[in-house]
Amino acid sequence: MELLLIVIYLGIVLLVIEISAVLMMLTGLDNEIARFQVTSLLTGTGFTTQESELIIRHPVRRRIGIFLILFGVFSLAVIITLVSNLLEKRFRLPELLVITGILAFLLVILKVKPMQKRLSKKLHAPLEEDEGVEELPVSELLYNDEEDWIIDIPVIENSEYEHCHIDDLCTADEDINLLFVQRGPLRIRRRSENSDTRIEAGDVLYVYGNKKQISEKFSKELEHRHENLVDENKTVSLL
Repeated sequence: MELLLIVIYLGIVLLVIEISAVLMMLTGLDNEIARFQVTSLLTGTGFTTQESELIIRHPVRRRIGIFLILFGVFSLAVIITLVSNLLEKRFRLPELLVITGILAFLLVILKVKPMQKRLSKKLHAPLEEDEGVEELPVSELLYNDEEDWIIDIPVIENSEYEHCHIDDLCTADEDINLLFVQRGPLRIRRRSENSDTRIEAGDVLYVYGNKKQISEKFSKELEHRHENLVDENKTVSLL
């Protein structure tokens, strides 16, 4: 009976992993990354990779992660209890010796060099190539100290920067750089073929530079951005 319960519960765990992976993918996460991170969270393995930041920085993914961590702790307790009962009732010294012998035999086979060569050819796969700096997080590339900041700033209606020329937004004496302007699906860079562009309400400015100067220059826009984020978090909490 305990063996059947273990199989059923493992099936439940696998279903939870698949459902959580699908939910993670719906938030925009890559398929392979989603499944690996879900498994890591549920088992409490705690891989501290750069990919884990994709979970931490997203409110919905964090909630899924919290559920997986709690479910993983509960599942471990259930499985340990079931396995303990199974060993107590069904397994004695002879059975354990047989299992130990099988594992030892498997280890000996894996140590044989001809077998290692054959398995190596089948199991070997090239590592994923590191594409270079473009794969690194923005914080590692651009943040030199605590004063550095990169942020997206929505332009509100009646903003003092509305109708401002894109090249006049940041002056030479300011430690602020306009990376690009997001206008719907279009990304507009400075000194490009769209260099005559003027800022419009609804544009999103991606700026990088000194945090204090950015906060002072775009104080109204940042306050509006913060209010929108608070409203979004409240909506997510209700869901």
